[in-house]
Amino acid sequence: MSPTAPEYGVLRTVTPIASVLLEENPGPMTLDGTNTWILRAPGERTCVVVDPGEADVEHLTRVADAGRVTLILLTHRHVHHVEGAPWLAARTGAPIRAYDPTRCRDAEPLTSTETIRASGLEIQVVHTPGHTDDSVCFRVGKAVLTGDTIVGRGTTMVTSLGDYLDTLRLLAAIPDALVLPGHGDARCDLASVAGAYLAHREERLRQVQDALTRLGPDVSASAIVDVVYAGLDAGLRGPAERSVEAQLEYLRR
Repeated sequence: MSPTAPEYGVLRTVTPIASVLLEENPGPMTLDGTNTWILRAPGERTCVVVDPGEADVEHLTRVADAGRVTLILLTHRHVHHVEGAPWLAARTGAPIRAYDPTRCRDAEPLTSTETIRASGLEIQVVHTPGHTDDSVCFRVGKAVLTGDTIVGRGTTMVTSLGDYLDTLRLLAAIPDALVLPGHGDARCDLASVAGAYLAHREERLRQVQDALTRLGPDVSASAIVDVVYAGLDAGLRGPAERSVEAQLEYLRR
């Protein structure tokens, strides 16, 4: 799908069961902003909210007004996905569920391969570590909500490369699925996108290996970023260094 102009404050229908509210928090790590997903079966009055976003009361009020919220789900722990969840839970009375127990409220942590039944839907939980150790995707109908594991354009920061490669192989095996990401526009064909991410990561790994060979075994992640990510936007340098650290750890193991 081609990128669209940011549309803040408008509930936009993406599929018959998934609508999105784009939070106005654009930046290097959030692209146009955080996608807050509203899920419900056709004709259903209640809804499930995935990733309420930051503690932006204006945005959260719109989320709360989108329907009676019965469940709040979190894809992972980063602030621009979860900070507003306690406010939304207090406003709606909905429990919060996440893979990380510390993020939950009035409910048990998510478990891998669990199926949640809510708002007329069956939502399958898929543990997908790599971006963070608590990252999960939600498979519902012909779509997969991917959080920051796969985003709407570009690539994502990685904290554990071995886990992330396994995650991409897992996602690449899901056929005919639409990608509903945490940032950016929806993307067609999850299997193809995950395959392209996998090829990109393997190419980056080769580049880091070459830099390691040239610069020596004790080279810093910062020095490798200078070589491998030439011309990188300054706002992305920190995430790039963390990704390189994950690659170095993977190679040294």
